[in-house]
Amino acid sequence: MLFLRIFDRNISLLNRQVLVLNRLWQAVNVTTVRRAFRLICQGHAQIVSSDGANNYTTHDFESWRDFSTRQPEQEMVHTISFKIRVPRVIVLLFFDRMLKKEIKFTRNNLFERDQNTCQYCGKVLDRKELNLDHVLPRDRGGKTTWENIVCSCIPCNSRKANRLPGEAGMRLIKKPERPKWRPFLQFKFSGGQHDSWKHFLDVAYWNVELGDG
Repeated sequence: MLFLRIFDRNISLLNRQVLVLNRLWQAVNVTTVRRAFRLICQGHAQIVSSDGANNYTTHDFESWRDFSTRQPEQEMVHTISFKIRVPRVIVLLFFDRMLKKEIKFTRNNLFERDQNTCQYCGKVLDRKELNLDHVLPRDRGGKTTWENIVCSCIPCNSRKANRLPGEAGMRLIKKPERPKWRPFLQFKFSGGQHDSWKHFLDVAYWNVELGDG
């Protein structure tokens, strides 16, 4: 394949990390630029590009080569006959990671269960104005579980402090329970990342399984 016929100076670029999305556009892995190009040329994946406003376009190898010619960037992979941009995100065309049957204990699922509503005062707020509260505080033996975590606005959380709701003169709107709907996909990530990954990793952040650790 043409992209394999490269100069030695491309080695560092070909070892850069690329974020991998499954067919549902969920972040599932990272790979190298070299491996990403191989998947693209084999027809197993396409490159994802963005205009910076969360508008995404996918490219096969030829389309990406043309795009690289029209909009070159400083770092380009050099082949014998052309230069091509380094992909940052690819989407797999045939791979679906199936949702597991058990309900994952994630931030997103907690906010969904409580419908972005403070479970003490009943206010519906943007998630940036909410946090997660241990009904029975952790230093009093409270566990990080479905049955002991609720959505709470910042004022209510500060008022409750390190007390039981009754001790703070507060009352839960409803008893926290494990939800019965299916969860989102869990994704864990570590390591450096490119700016173009932010949208996909922000989504993944809300779906990482929580725990006492």
